[in-house]
Amino acid sequence: MHPSLARTVFRLQENILRRPTFAYAKALERSQWLPREGIQELQLKRLRHLLNCALQHCPWHAERIRSAGIDPARMELQDLAKLPPMTREDVRHHLDDMVWRDAPGGVYRYNTGGSSGEPLIFYFGRKRQAADAACRIRARRWWGVEPGDREVLLWGAPTELQRTDRIKNLRDRLCNQLLLNAFEMSRDSMDTYLRILQDFQPKILYGYASSLALLAEHAQVRGIRPRLPDLKVVYTTGEPLYPHQREIIGTVFGAPVATEYGARDAGLIALESPQGQLLINSEWLLVEILDDAGNPVADGELGEVVVTNLASEAQPFIRYRTGDHARRSAERCRQGRGLEVLEEVVGRTTDFIVRPDGTIMHALALIYVLREIPGVCQFKIIQKDLNKIQVLVVPEPKLWKTANLTTIEQGLYQRLGEEIDIAIHIVEHIPVEKSGKYRYVVSEIQEHTLC
Repeated sequence: MHPSLARTVFRLQENILRRPTFAYAKALERSQWLPREGIQELQLKRLRHLLNCALQHCPWHAERIRSAGIDPARMELQDLAKLPPMTREDVRHHLDDMVWRDAPGGVYRYNTGGSSGEPLIFYFGRKRQAADAACRIRARRWWGVEPGDREVLLWGAPTELQRTDRIKNLRDRLCNQLLLNAFEMSRDSMDTYLRILQDFQPKILYGYASSLALLAEHAQVRGIRPRLPDLKVVYTTGEPLYPHQREIIGTVFGAPVATEYGARDAGLIALESPQGQLLINSEWLLVEILDDAGNPVADGELGEVVVTNLASEAQPFIRYRTGDHARRSAERCRQGRGLEVLEEVVGRTTDFIVRPDGTIMHALALIYVLREIPGVCQFKIIQKDLNKIQVLVVPEPKLWKTANLTTIEQGLYQRLGEEIDIAIHIVEHIPVEKSGKYRYVVSEIQEHTLC
């Protein structure tokens, strides 16, 4: 479909659903150029409104706000720190007392499996849906992509489409969106996906970082280089984007690679600009980076990401602990926007490995051990406990050598210490997570800290 017609369909959909997406997007085009102080004024206005809604309609939050002695009408941004952070466990245990069932436009149930696989149920209102969509529209415009332009999504699609999924699929096609199933990444499926990309000629490619990297690696092995002259950007989401993934995705698909950082519960937090900066959607999100004691860390230091979503009035997420770890940058937007900048998002607690001596190691330190070995097609490292590591390896038959087992062991011992028990298993296939993502490193240790 012609992009202008697809754009009209998308706009009509948002109007029918009573989502002010395009009004928000228009406002964001202006507000991004406000000075930092102007954005803070907007944040304070929206924060006061959010806390006032929580006081009136959400008993759990109301008790927290009163106990902290906060008066939304008189508060300042720094007063937010008086509230203790909220957790996923709080959401699970107090959901009914958090949701404003009569929020304008209604409330809509969502869920996420989370890193532990335990589902988290929560609710959005139309305001939250529109704010997320508007922030994404703005960021894509930085790259020259408009709503209605051709888009291919490599996403966690269901294997068998139910009626509602078929309707969504039709809507996606009318909006020039084509969904590829990240749950199905066999060699034959990936050959098909590469042909679809060539035929569809998208302007943007969007999906899980690991799935896009796997598709790119498959194309490279097969000697396939899709010709995608209209492709403006490949946006990765859902998980950290490692340097080697960025390199191979950009090389194979012939376009810049950018990352999107967010969480279904916390919101769309930040997106990468063409200047290589991860810009926070500051108009709709207050982002704190805190240490283990709950204190703000200095710019450039690692801490946990704690988010207040200013569009979450249907179910307020106020000082919500995401479990992600990141560094805030002292740098300003290089294009002059007033948006805050994240220096780096390093991943979730479960993306780290803990040595027996308690040392925390980022996944990347172990990933490089295996990716440098010829014949390793896919791999996954699982930490069962402090003293036990399991490694799953899918070999490339033509390149694999039995001696690689010793090389893997030596590389991991060098980083983790020789007292750790390493079990390597050669397998034919490594299944994706329930979300459709591939995770290179998974820690099953629940209690460890990163900063």
